[in-house]
Amino acid sequence: MTAAAPRAAPSSPLPPRWVGGDDARPLGTSRIGWLWAAVWLVYLAVPVRTAWRHRDTFAGVVAVVALVVFAVGFAAYFAWMRAHRIRSGELHPGPVWAMLAVMVLLLVVAAPGAGEDVVAGAVYVGVTAAMTLPGRQVVAVAAALAAAAALLPRVVPGWESLDGFVPQLLLAVFAAYGVGQVLRRNIELAQARQQLVQLAVTEERERVARDVHDILGHSLTVITVKTELAGRLLEATGAGDSRARAELADAERLAREALADVRATVSGMRNLSLPGELAAARSALDAAGIAGELPSAVDDVPSRYRELFAFALREGVTNVVRHSGAGRCVVSLAADRLEVRDDGRGPGGGSGGSGLAGLRERAAAVGARVETGRAPEGGFLLRVVRA
Repeated sequence: MTAAAPRAAPSSPLPPRWVGGDDARPLGTSRIGWLWAAVWLVYLAVPVRTAWRHRDTFAGVVAVVALVVFAVGFAAYFAWMRAHRIRSGELHPGPVWAMLAVMVLLLVVAAPGAGEDVVAGAVYVGVTAAMTLPGRQVVAVAAALAAAAALLPRVVPGWESLDGFVPQLLLAVFAAYGVGQVLRRNIELAQARQQLVQLAVTEERERVARDVHDILGHSLTVITVKTELAGRLLEATGAGDSRARAELADAERLAREALADVRATVSGMRNLSLPGELAAARSALDAAGIAGELPSAVDDVPSRYRELFAFALREGVTNVVRHSGAGRCVVSLAADRLEVRDDGRGPGGGSGGSGLAGLRERAAAVGARVETGRAPEGGFLLRVVRA
């Protein structure tokens, strides 16, 4: 008896990569990403040199330490920001404002020992804001920094005028904002290219599955029917010996097992792809005239939960398009959960249809749970949470 062919395991989407040959690394994991920020710290040498001249005083020592921490934090933050933006899209303003507050605090601490030269650090505060905050908030930060650079020398005794520094500060912020926009577009293009690759792989697997089912499945079905018919004819006519009947029975059994293996393989090749479902959800929402906010990457989701999240995304978006009457749909994706919520009519009085029941069964099979309720926007909320 031949062993059954193994069921084809669903393949997980490839991690996003830059174009770079065999040694290409996943997006956002470069070991030298911090260098892109570190090379610009050369302009911090002026306040550091001033503070070092006063190293025999307490204020000078504190200033040197504060400026070193400022420089290391700036480089580390930009490395983290780059990796986070590549993997997850836009940054939330909260961590950015916290970083800006810490940078300003370090400059204030360094001011007694570095004098007016510490204002050079405002460039790095402005660049951080320009590359991570929305446009209007960048304007507010730039205006506040320019005002501080112009007013502080007039109110702090012993400080010289820094009016010539203000245009340089504004120019640096403007240039950083432009660089940030370019980086953002490059990241979006890289992610879109990777999604196209994953969709192409999914389509090719679907095509192979159809070909295997249509060609090999049909042939095995014909073999099964013909061997079964031959066995019946032998029994009806009394012709042939027991060995011939045994061989025909064995051939029929092998054909049935091969047919079952083909169907199992095709079923495995047709597992849902989470990147593919994200693209399909975006298209469905656009076609229905519903504004959609969807994640751009799925790298944080473990492979064993991607199929479940793909089914949940399909079910949630289908319900939004068909039943919600919503104008906006938000999909949130993390390593341990998927949320689909809208601003439509909200949950009804029932417990959900067969789609939700099937989703709950799939979730229970992998140790997850399905939660439904009213969304913060007032519509329906579907959440799948990893246990």
